[in-house]
Amino acid sequence: MGVPELQGVNVGGLNIAYRRAGTGPPLVLHGAYEDSRIWERQLADLSDEFTVIAWDAPGCGGSDDLPPDFAGSLGRVLDGLLTELGLTGERRPHVLGLSFGSTVALDLVGVASQAARTLILASAYAGWAGFLPPEEVDRRYAQVLAELDRPAAEIIPVWLPTLFTQRATPEMRDLVSRVMADFRPSGMRALLELAGRADYRPVLPTISVPTLLLYGSEDARSPVSVGEALCEQIPGATLEVLPGVGHLSFIEAPDAFDGAVRRWIRAHPGASRPDGRQRAGGR
Repeated sequence: MGVPELQGVNVGGLNIAYRRAGTGPPLVLHGAYEDSRIWERQLADLSDEFTVIAWDAPGCGGSDDLPPDFAGSLGRVLDGLLTELGLTGERRPHVLGLSFGSTVALDLVGVASQAARTLILASAYAGWAGFLPPEEVDRRYAQVLAELDRPAAEIIPVWLPTLFTQRATPEMRDLVSRVMADFRPSGMRALLELAGRADYRPVLPTISVPTLLLYGSEDARSPVSVGEALCEQIPGATLEVLPGVGHLSFIEAPDAFDGAVRRWIRAHPGASRPDGRQRAGGR
């Protein structure tokens, strides 16, 4: 299938890499090992209707590492990227953040409340500290920190069962394995230090753009119960559950995932404030 070539833009002194495909309303994607290659299916399929932009977080893919003295936030980096790409005002995008990318999306609306036209938070959580007890936050933090010093071949088999159901194909697992194998310990360590203990719950009731919460019914890392809690706290949020899939629903069930994204964007071409809760789908 392949992915579009990397492009780059300077954001506050950092080279930030991204891939772009298609024309139409802009849709920005982020998450799942913070490397834009992971979105190859969405870059191909959704670009028939939207301008799809998938970016590499600082320290990942083709983007620069964060400097040791970095004092900003990933939300501000993303806001800077949107500005550099002209995705502001009437061109502001729909922003889709998955897993860790959902916390970046929450950080974005925390620092620039109207930077996104709508939010799509998939397999989301409000930071580890936003949905896990302190001892589990510490355990996850220590686990990831220790894994950064181990060969990728040892780490990947531990993570894959938490990301997919048993119904995922070998091709799906291979895609994730290839991206995971290319992680940069220095880059991931900086991201962990920056956001590993973040708690974005205070942002949730302040969100003033329409928000879709998209979850796999068998997600072991961000279960549907987390989505239900977020739906209660985000004004006017909609929760949609994709049956029979796990954490990386966009890979395991791309047709269902992309269909939900299409329906959402088509239903929200403007930027009106949400005015009611609803839930779609089911477990």
